[in-house]
Amino acid sequence: MVMAILVALREACADALALLLPVSCAGCGEPDVSLCERCALALVPDPRRTRVPAPGGDVVVWSGLAFDGVAARVVRAIKEDGRTGLAVSLAPALHAALARVGAHDAVLVPMPTSRAAYRRRGFRVPEVLLRRAGRRGRRLLRPARRTGDQRGLDRDGRRRNVAHSLVAADASGLRVVVVDDVVTTGASLAEAVRALRAAGADVVAAVTVAATPRRHPTTR
Repeated sequence: MVMAILVALREACADALALLLPVSCAGCGEPDVSLCERCALALVPDPRRTRVPAPGGDVVVWSGLAFDGVAARVVRAIKEDGRTGLAVSLAPALHAALARVGAHDAVLVPMPTSRAAYRRRGFRVPEVLLRRAGRRGRRLLRPARRTGDQRGLDRDGRRRNVAHSLVAADASGLRVVVVDDVVTTGASLAEAVRALRAAGADVVAAVTVAATPRRHPTTR
């Protein structure tokens, strides 16, 4: 409870600070607005589905947007610049992905954040996205070891990098949906699914705000 309060205060302070500093549209750079009307319209959900190979069987991943253009710039503004208030603009995309899953009784499990990323940002991106979408997640996953930077690695390299890097709390009898911000190759989601299944969970699906279109053929 104390940690949740501290996180909420940290996010509120970040949002308040953003009001005092010069601001520009995260999507196009237009001054004096955090997200202009044109860029907001570019975030209208366009759900897409893919399958990620995982131990125990493929998992379906629903994403609300393609990770390019405005959507990619907004996600990066949240992750790299700490503009957590922008997460509200991505809430419809997350809602759209969850609606496609349709598992209303499932527990939403956010992907964990590495200690290094948490120290750098001060918040956990998937959890911020869930809160700004009015949903609550349950922390069942935690890092079991350090991993290298996924950027620059190919699909096999990413898979090896994250193999057995997560562990899950006892999830016997739970139906769960894994939640993340972006799916690229699906290696991290596959590792989350492996850990949750090993802990007894029935993984219904995974959802993300966006999916990298160049690596993920999509169907609607």
